[in-house]
Amino acid sequence: MQKCLLLFTCLMAQLCLSQASVTGTITENNGTPIPYAIVSLSEGAYVTTTDEEGRFMLREVALGTHNITVTSMGFNPIQQSISIQTPTVHTFNVSMTFNNALNTVEVFGRRLKNPDKIEALTRLPLEPYKQIQSISIIGEKLIADQGNLTISEATKNVPGVYTFATYGNKRESMSSRGFRGIPILKNGVRVHSDFRGVGILTDMQGVDNIQVLKGAASVTQGVATDLGSPGGVVNIVTKTPKYDFGGEVSLRVGSFGHVRPTFDVYGPIGQSKKVAFRVNGALERADSYRSKISSERFYINPSLEWKIDDKSTLTLEMDYFDDSRTPDLGTVNLAENDVNAIYNLPHEQFLGFKNDRSITQNSTYAIRFNRQLNKTWNMKAAFYKSHLQLEDKGAGLGNAVDVNGVTNYNMRTRSYAVSSRSDDNSVLQVDLIGNEVYTGKIKHTLQMGFDYRASSYQTSSHTGGTYDTNGDFVPFSDTIDVFADNTHTLPNLALGNTRLGGGKTRALGVVAQDVVSWTNWFKTFVGLRYSTTETIGEVENTKSDAFNPLGGLVFTPISQINIFASYTNSAYPRTAARLGANGEPLGNERYDQLEAGVKTTWLDDRLRFNVTLFKINNKDINLPVYDDTWSTILYYEKGGNDQRQGVEVELTGRILDNLEVITGYSYIDAQYKAHTAYVYGSSPLNTPKHTANAYANYQFKGALEGLSLGAGAYYTGERPINDWSSGAVTHQGIVPNQKPFQVAAYTLVNVQAAYQFNGHWKAKLLLNNVFNEIGYNAYRTRFINQTDPRSFAAVLTYSF
Repeated sequence: MQKCLLLFTCLMAQLCLSQASVTGTITENNGTPIPYAIVSLSEGAYVTTTDEEGRFMLREVALGTHNITVTSMGFNPIQQSISIQTPTVHTFNVSMTFNNALNTVEVFGRRLKNPDKIEALTRLPLEPYKQIQSISIIGEKLIADQGNLTISEATKNVPGVYTFATYGNKRESMSSRGFRGIPILKNGVRVHSDFRGVGILTDMQGVDNIQVLKGAASVTQGVATDLGSPGGVVNIVTKTPKYDFGGEVSLRVGSFGHVRPTFDVYGPIGQSKKVAFRVNGALERADSYRSKISSERFYINPSLEWKIDDKSTLTLEMDYFDDSRTPDLGTVNLAENDVNAIYNLPHEQFLGFKNDRSITQNSTYAIRFNRQLNKTWNMKAAFYKSHLQLEDKGAGLGNAVDVNGVTNYNMRTRSYAVSSRSDDNSVLQVDLIGNEVYTGKIKHTLQMGFDYRASSYQTSSHTGGTYDTNGDFVPFSDTIDVFADNTHTLPNLALGNTRLGGGKTRALGVVAQDVVSWTNWFKTFVGLRYSTTETIGEVENTKSDAFNPLGGLVFTPISQINIFASYTNSAYPRTAARLGANGEPLGNERYDQLEAGVKTTWLDDRLRFNVTLFKINNKDINLPVYDDTWSTILYYEKGGNDQRQGVEVELTGRILDNLEVITGYSYIDAQYKAHTAYVYGSSPLNTPKHTANAYANYQFKGALEGLSLGAGAYYTGERPINDWSSGAVTHQGIVPNQKPFQVAAYTLVNVQAAYQFNGHWKAKLLLNNVFNEIGYNAYRTRFINQTDPRSFAAVLTYSF
C-alpha cells in the first residue's frame, strides 16, 4: 500500500512538473490593449479571454509545441507556433492589425465581445452571450447604417421593446414585456426620475451603443422605483476617446425641411499617447409633415481619457442636449372608447396654437476610474450626474362636446397651460471585480460593490386664463372642430395660481455576484442585493428595504450553446408606506421573474441565435379597497396578481462576410389577474401581443465594391388604447366597465442605399415608411399621435 501511495505521489509530481503557464498581453499595433480577445491553444484544448487591459493567462499547459490562435472581431486573426519545454511561466505578447473590412459589417457595438460600459448594467466582466440576463446590444454602426435619429427607431431592432407613447411627440417612452415606461439610463444614470416613465429625448450622434437589459434588473441596478422597472432598462452609452486620430463630418438633408450637420473628432494628446480626447456634436432644424410644427436642436458630447499608468485609467465625459419643438396634439377618436374611430387628421390640420413650445435641456456628466489591482482583480469606480429641465407651453384637448344631449365627437374643448419640471439624478458606484479567480479547480467570476443613488424633482404648473370683473380667475377654454381649420392665435392670457410638486429619493444598495464555473460545461450564477430606499416628504420621510436574490444555471453542451434558467425578483419601494385595514404599513410590492432559454453563437461569433422564455408575476400588490361608490379608498390590502409571460426570439449577425441580418419576434401575454381596479384577464394599456423585426444589409463585391443595400420591416401588433376598469378607475379617458378598443397593428418598412468612394467619402439615401402606412402611438385618449409618413433623406459623410 505504501509503495502504491509513493508511486501515485511520484506520478502526480511528474504531472505537475510537466505543466506550465502561458501569460501575455494582446494589443493593437499602436499599443492599445484589446479586451476580450480569445486566446486558444492546441485547437481549443486551452482557451481564455483577455481582460480589459488585454492581459491573459492559460494555466496547466502541457509541455510541448502548441499552435496558439488569437482572435478578436474587427482584427486580423493571429496564428503562431509556441514551444513550451520547461514547467515555468511563458510570456506571449502579440499585436493585432485592425481590419476595416470586418468592422464595416459589424452591428454589435465597438469591440463586440464586451460593448463599452456594459458593466454599468451587469457589473460583471462577461460578454452578453454569457450573461444570465437577457441582453441586446445596438451598435453604433447599425444606428448609422439605418439612419436612426431616435431611441424608438434604434430599439425597434430588439424584440419585445416598443414605443409606449410620445406624449405629443415631445418625448420617447419605451416599454418591454408588458410594462409601461421602462427606465431609460444614460451612461448608467437616470435621466428622468418620474416613476410613470414619461420618457426622454436624446441625440443619436453621441451614441456608441444602446444596451437593453430585459426583465427584473434589481440585483445589478436597484431601479425598481419606476413603474416599468420589472420590464427592464435601456442604457444609452455615449462615445469615448480613441488613441488613433480620426473622425468624420456629415450633412443630412431630407423631407419636411430637415437639415442636420454633425461632426466627430478623436485622437491622442501628445506623443506619449497617455491622454486622448473625443468631441462630437450635431445641429438640427426641421419642420414636420403636419402644418405649423417645427423643431431645433443642439447637441455636444466631449470626453477625455487619461492612462495614468499601465494599470489605471481615468475617463471624464460630458453630454449636453438642447431641443425646442412644437408639440403635436395629434388626433381624436370619433366615437366612444370601445370603438376604434381614430380620425385620420389631414396633415394641414393642427389642433394647437402656433406659439406652443416644448423645450428639453439635459446635461449628464461622468467620472470613471479603473484600476487593475493584479492579474485577477480589478476595481471600478464611477460617479454619474444628470440634470433635466423641461418647459412646456401649449394647448390641451378636453372631452367631446355635448349639444342638446348629443355628443359631437368632432367638437372638442381646448385649454392652455404652462408647466415646468427640473430633475437632478446622481449615482456613485464602486465595484471590486474578480475575473478567473480559482479555488482549486473551480473558476469564479466575482463582483462585490455598492451604489448610492439620489434623485429629486420639482414641478410647477399654471393654467392660462383671464380675470373677470370680480377679480376671479377664469381658465381659458374654447371649442374647436377637428374637421375645420381652427384659429392658431392664442388670445392674451394671464396665468392662474402656481401648483407646485416634487419629491426626493435616496437609495443605498450593496450587491454581490458569483459566477461559478464548476466544469467547462456547467456554471451557476448566484447574486444578492440589499437595498434601502428613503423617500423624503414635506412632513415625514418613509423608508423601506429589500433583499433581492438572483440564482441561475448555465449548461454548455457544446462551446457555441448556452442553456440557462434563472430566478430573480425586484422590490417596488414606493408602495411600502401604504397602510392596511388596521393602519399597519404593508411593505414593498415584489415582482418575481422566472426566465429560461438558449443563447447560441456561430461562425466564430459572427451569428447569434437566442430564445428566451419569461414569466413575471406581481403577487404581492398593495391593492386599494374602495367604498361602495368606488369613489374613496378606505385602505389597502395585500393580494392580487399581475402576470406577464411570453417568448422572445433573436437571430442576429453575419450570415456571410458581406450580409448581416437582425431578426426578432416577441409574444407577450400580459394580464391583470386578481385585481380590485381592473377586469380579470384584461391587458394593460398599449401592450401588443406580437411584435417582430427583420433587417438585412448586403455589401456588394467586385465591380460594385463600395455599394451596400439595406432594408428593414417592423411590426407592432394591435394593443388596447386604455386599461379596462372594473369600476374604480375613471381618469384619463377610462370609462368604468367599458372595454377599450384596440389600436390597429401596423408595419413600417425602411430601405437604405449607401456608396463609399475614394476611401473617405460615403453617400447614403434613406427611404422610411416606404408604403406610407399610418400607425398610431397613443397615451390613453389624451394623446393619439400617428407615425411619420413616407420620408426621404440623403447623407454625405467625409471620414478622416
